[in-house]
Amino acid sequence: MVFLFSYGKRAKKDLVEAIKQKGKTIEAEMSFFDHIEVLRWHLIRSAIAIVVFTVLAFAYYDFLFDIIIMGPKRPDFWTYQMMCKIGERFNLGPDFCITEIPGKIINTEMAGQFTLQINSSLLMGITLGFPYLLWEIWRFVKPALHENERKSANGFVFYASMLFLIGILFGYYIIAPLSVNFLTNYTVSDIIENTITIDSYLSSVATLTLGSGVVFELPIVIYILSKLGIMTPQFMREKRRYAVVLILLIAAIVTPTPDILTMLTVSFPLFLLYEISIGVSGRVNKKRLKEEQEFYAN
Repeated sequence: MVFLFSYGKRAKKDLVEAIKQKGKTIEAEMSFFDHIEVLRWHLIRSAIAIVVFTVLAFAYYDFLFDIIIMGPKRPDFWTYQMMCKIGERFNLGPDFCITEIPGKIINTEMAGQFTLQINSSLLMGITLGFPYLLWEIWRFVKPALHENERKSANGFVFYASMLFLIGILFGYYIIAPLSVNFLTNYTVSDIIENTITIDSYLSSVATLTLGSGVVFELPIVIYILSKLGIMTPQFMREKRRYAVVLILLIAAIVTPTPDILTMLTVSFPLFLLYEISIGVSGRVNKKRLKEEQEFYAN
């Protein structure tokens, strides 16, 4: 009888403990799903902002297509005019001045022009809505950070947006027109005429422009990796020679042009970004070591 009473008492205690653990598990699950719900609303607001910008781009599509999308295809584009002025100023020869962009833009599908308007408007909406997307991500992550982490990452949205904007401008005014000029003039035989589909043209310009914007986020990526302890300035300095080769390779691929001047024009900002990233990583690493020393000193 004593054994049964003891066993029943122990079973009751285990049952109570199991209920407590189950309650903690349910609470944790609810907390997780609450975070998912919060994230969902941040993403919904970001999607709404992108849709609004997409509708605006669709409404003003004449300007978007004629001035922005087809800009690198026109000889009077700002980049080509500057190249002519620079070539005349420094006597670089007539080949440096671009006065004609060959190749005929065509549409090969019945719904091609309609899908072109939809896709290009959506790309413009994503580009314009990117800073707001970063702001919503920051609002979601901010409550989980400590006070010192919030202060150190206070300008995240501003710097990330500025780097993205600079990258977009660099890709649109430097990389895209140089690539369009080279590829439209490149021929393997005179009997082959370049007729370019509008989808191919839009895809090339959008990839080069948006890709440049993403690449210019390198200091932000290095900052995050340095905060996590994954990246160090020592590692980046040791691998600088490999980075130089990789940057030159990227410049050669992005701007498939034979002259060294164009290649250096594209690669110089990437070199600068890498050096800035080393400085960012060094500053983060120095601050982290100082905080660790203060922690162990106390």
